[in-house]
Amino acid sequence: MQIQKDAEILQPQDWTFPVPIAYGPGRLAEIGERCVALGVARPLIVTDRGSQTLPFLSKLQGSLTDSGISSDVFFDISPNPRDDEIGAGRDLFRNGGHDAIIAIGGGSAMDGGKSICLTANNEIDLWAFEFEQPVPEIASSKPFPTLITVPTTAGTGAETESTAMVTHVKKGMKFCVWHPDLKPSLALLDPELTISLPPDLTAWTGADAMTHAIEAYLVPGFHPLCDGLALEGLALVSAWLPIAVREPENMAARGGMLMGSCLAGISFLKGLGLVHAISHMVGAEFNTQHGLTNAIILPVVLRFNLPGMEPKVKRMAYAMGLNDHSIEAFIAEVERILDDIGIPKSLSAINVPLDCSQRIAGKAKMDSAAATNPRTASVDEIRALTETAILQAR
Repeated sequence: MQIQKDAEILQPQDWTFPVPIAYGPGRLAEIGERCVALGVARPLIVTDRGSQTLPFLSKLQGSLTDSGISSDVFFDISPNPRDDEIGAGRDLFRNGGHDAIIAIGGGSAMDGGKSICLTANNEIDLWAFEFEQPVPEIASSKPFPTLITVPTTAGTGAETESTAMVTHVKKGMKFCVWHPDLKPSLALLDPELTISLPPDLTAWTGADAMTHAIEAYLVPGFHPLCDGLALEGLALVSAWLPIAVREPENMAARGGMLMGSCLAGISFLKGLGLVHAISHMVGAEFNTQHGLTNAIILPVVLRFNLPGMEPKVKRMAYAMGLNDHSIEAFIAEVERILDDIGIPKSLSAINVPLDCSQRIAGKAKMDSAAATNPRTASVDEIRALTETAILQAR
């Protein structure tokens, strides 16, 4: 599959699908004037704890100040956002008289910002927005705040939708919250913001994007829009991820990854699979990095899912530029990329204990991603997959 040339990737672009997207190096400088155009007067910037001292925050606030816009920052968001943190962010939004949220950072910042947005202007409990629940009715007099998303990692693809993963502290489980009426008014994709990302986070978040593309494409059902985005996202990520890890200042690689991540993120509106179902619950219990957890589990679930799916494997292999379109060759290429970018070979390497497997399996079976896995799995089968991932995933 043909991959875009460097010169094309470096050109600024404005797109309107599925939400307004401003893509291109250096475009964070436009955030102030973009807020003015959207009628935003006092945004709350939401990021994660690890990003509170990074230069992009001062650049963001500087652009806002230059446009006459004041802002506050909420950074009390964990790598796996918790429901109590969302409540604290909602209180700051209300007490500060804010009218918009700018979510900037990695996946946790995106999830935190979107979750705060869901509850900022209403008295609806956060968990009423859980994906499996009836969609709450939002009064026209109290619409959701304006939402702007600015990803600084190329992995989650969380910038174009309202879906967010949040840990229910009492249950020790992750759940997806969302509302169809919450859409970002702008997703600003600036590859320059990913340049300073350390190699390990570049690898982990990039592997997350690869997992999104693969799992979304394997979800059963007729959805050519999502399938096309998944394949193009996979093509971009598989081509540019190893380069981005090896050459962190390669702007074309950073741009290719940011767009591949975005496309893969849109594609999983179709659904995900057991990689995410297991990873969500491991992350909720052990606070592991989500993309890293996905990356370790991915080959285990592929070996379970792919037999009988040869036509889809052929198209994915072609997207990755492989001459051999067999299941074995496809899994081998995925594993080669994971080796190339330094992904550990087991969950035990990131301190996930074997004795959690039954508990994780039971929770994973209830995850919404398990319902769209292409092969139905029992709790015992999920437990076996989890144990394999803990002991020796590849």
